[in-house]
Amino acid sequence: MNIPANLKYTKDHEWVSIEGDVATVGITHFAQKELGDIVYVEVETLDQSLDKDEVFGTVEAVKTVSDLFLPLSGEIIDFNDALESKPESVNTDPYGDGWMIKIKISNADEIDSLLSSDSYKELIGA
Repeated sequence: MNIPANLKYTKDHEWVSIEGDVATVGITHFAQKELGDIVYVEVETLDQSLDKDEVFGTVEAVKTVSDLFLPLSGEIIDFNDALESKPESVNTDPYGDGWMIKIKISNADEIDSLLSSDSYKELIGA
């Protein structure tokens, strides 16, 4: 199972890459594998400020629809438009081309609540 050590994780199976006050967010390899073939990613919260753990969008797979939860409070400043025509990128490259949003972090203290790769591996039993 691919769980990059340089990223942070949530119990809801999102990954977070932090550069300065901007966080890039997607779902983990484990999450996309559990969901199956992803056919649609919807994010209608672009340019909105949301609190940690609020729903920022949904991911639709062949068999199910799942909410996406914001791992950190902040403003959603970017959406990966490529997912509109290639949602399967979440399956094939969840930590690269399959990223979903970028957040301008409003509360850096929340970063400490994210899981390390080792803690995430323990959570999923990897």
